[in-house]
Amino acid sequence: MNKKSIEIFVGLFVALGALGLLFLALKAANLGSFSGGGDTYSLTAKFDNIGGLKARAPIRAAGVTVGRITGISLDAVTYQGLVSMEVNKGIVFPRDTSAKILTAGLLGDQYIGLEAGGDPENLKAGDVITRTQSAVVLENLIGQFLFSKAADGGSDKSE
Repeated sequence: MNKKSIEIFVGLFVALGALGLLFLALKAANLGSFSGGGDTYSLTAKFDNIGGLKARAPIRAAGVTVGRITGISLDAVTYQGLVSMEVNKGIVFPRDTSAKILTAGLLGDQYIGLEAGGDPENLKAGDVITRTQSAVVLENLIGQFLFSKAADGGSDKSE
């Protein structure tokens, strides 16, 4: 019986470990929330460059997650990235709210940050956020820095 109780204990330990790994995998894939989409309203925004933004990425206001990105597509007329998002219904934003693509940390995942404006009218379901700021692409910044340093190469010499 002693051997059987040890086997049961080891089995429970392995099962808990598997559940822990499943939890971590869901969190890493932004699938940790199993809540339905019934308590949300949809908004869209157009960006010149979405960088590495992905579907299911969070939407945050003041650092608090207020929604998720539901889809990303290309606008065939303006050739801009069209981002569809679902925002929690209990949180309303003014019509002049701005949307920025931000990065969590230096090289972390990208998300959309909303900054509320001061308009007395609020965004409604289906509205388009017109004030947007595209993603900052690290490779472009490095390229611009190197190009400017190469162009200044001869002017820094002292006589």
